[in-house]
Amino acid sequence: MLAGCSFTTSDSEGGGIEFAVTFSEKASVETLDGRIILLLSTDNASEPRFQTGGGASAIGVFGLDVDGLAPGAEAVVDGSVFGYPIESLDELPRGVYYVQAVFHKYETFHLSTGNTVKLPMDQGEGQHWNRSPGNLYSTPRRISIDPTRPVRYEIEMEEVIPPIPEPADTEYIKHIRIQSDLLTEFWGRPMYLGAHVLIPEGFDDHPEARYPLMVFHGHYPSDFGGFRTEPPDPDLEPDYSSRFGISGYNQIQQQEAYDFYQQWIAPDSPRVLIIEIQHQNPYYDDSYAVNSANLGPYGDAITYELIPFIEEQFRGIGEGWARFLYGGSTGGWEALAVQVFYPDEYNGCFAACPDPIDFRQYSLVNIYEDENAYYEGGSLHQVERPARRDWLGNVSTTVRDDNHLELALGSNSRSGDQWDIWQAVYSPMGTDGYPEPIWDKYTGEIDHEVADYWRENFDLRHILERDWATLGPKLAGKIHIYCGDMDNYYLNNAVYLMEEFLEGTTDPYYGGEVDYGDRAEHCWNGDQENPNAISRLRYNTMYLPMILERIADSAPPGADLKSWWY
Repeated sequence: MLAGCSFTTSDSEGGGIEFAVTFSEKASVETLDGRIILLLSTDNASEPRFQTGGGASAIGVFGLDVDGLAPGAEAVVDGSVFGYPIESLDELPRGVYYVQAVFHKYETFHLSTGNTVKLPMDQGEGQHWNRSPGNLYSTPRRISIDPTRPVRYEIEMEEVIPPIPEPADTEYIKHIRIQSDLLTEFWGRPMYLGAHVLIPEGFDDHPEARYPLMVFHGHYPSDFGGFRTEPPDPDLEPDYSSRFGISGYNQIQQQEAYDFYQQWIAPDSPRVLIIEIQHQNPYYDDSYAVNSANLGPYGDAITYELIPFIEEQFRGIGEGWARFLYGGSTGGWEALAVQVFYPDEYNGCFAACPDPIDFRQYSLVNIYEDENAYYEGGSLHQVERPARRDWLGNVSTTVRDDNHLELALGSNSRSGDQWDIWQAVYSPMGTDGYPEPIWDKYTGEIDHEVADYWRENFDLRHILERDWATLGPKLAGKIHIYCGDMDNYYLNNAVYLMEEFLEGTTDPYYGGEVDYGDRAEHCWNGDQENPNAISRLRYNTMYLPMILERIADSAPPGADLKSWWY
């Protein structure tokens, strides 16, 4: 792992530890904009770029924006550069480290707003800086650091992350990609939307059939997941899932995927289309499927460009009564938000463990009343707010932890991580073309003017309450929300507030469902019979009976209820 890295040391001129990072012409002959990410780990089990994260096992991450860096030119990471969990290289404990540098490349966008911004364009990986094709990196190197001895380390990045092969079409799974006119106009360069389409058994044999559409929202899918036409591999070596405490979880996943295929082709199975959407963007692996000041009109592009194209290509019914939304976590928020913002275009949402749907419980932050996102307390004592827990309440990260890691990975909401994408989606655009911060990324001080914008535009509970007179009649019977009452990210707290409003509505009554999993963690999706480890693999089948019931109850007169039953 350590061979072939250009790495030298000398005395530091700055009086502390510093790293002079360059890239060779072998890696790029072009002048580049982007961010240098320097990584320091005490573990050599894998490359440091694959070890980043918060909590007790966090490795050192230091980030520096660079513009116009030429081959051979130095970018110096020293004690003045912000890092996580150690804020400065000057504070780094004495020890042995494995060091690696990554160059996250940025592209210049000339937005339709008149702003010019520099952002990382996704390269088919789903917006992950540590494996984005075209990014540069160095081979990890073992070093001994003594903070009492000022040393200058020179690192040359010579490697380039290779392209990712595109998935091939199969009998049942098709892949599409279209250029979006709406997004291209906003971003000032060609922008695309993609989807993986699962077509029904007998599609070619029944050209007269027109199908309902099920939209499975979630993070960037490299291909349609959880569908396997072959039995589980008998030679597959069982792995261990630390998340679920299960040995052989990879074998379970293959069996569930094969079981889904068997259900899909069964003679008594209803025939529908299921799609997973690719809408990665310069801020994240997913757009949140709504129109946003900073990301552009993804909601309109998906609903009015992508979905009609899919329905035309694959004989969808193409009407709102025959379209349904579901997903978990990010996908859960999207399912509910899209149903709320496009109430006539979809006939039901099944939102599992949704991202915060009431910003009075934005995780554990009340963005309207709290002064600081990172701490709660008075003048004599402050306590950090947790961000992640397990089902017993053990805390592994705090809100400050998460945000400081993002601040090290990228400025101006460019970390590609969770709090930054929420900010990019929900915030107004600043005068510099980047998202207005909801809070100071370093101190946690909340900007309540930005919070007011969030409330009026993306606080789903507030929007439903504000507009129920017009939305209520269109949404009756369409809203279904599920969450574990020990969700790792405290998302159940916002669901409680949403349930309080929904159950209190009578004109009309919302007529849906809100349910909770006892002691269930993140990704609980309404299955009271199976653990998360199993139910999370069954999204595509578990909501189908409820969708069929909804179709039977709500399809308009003359609707096609027969051609897709064969």
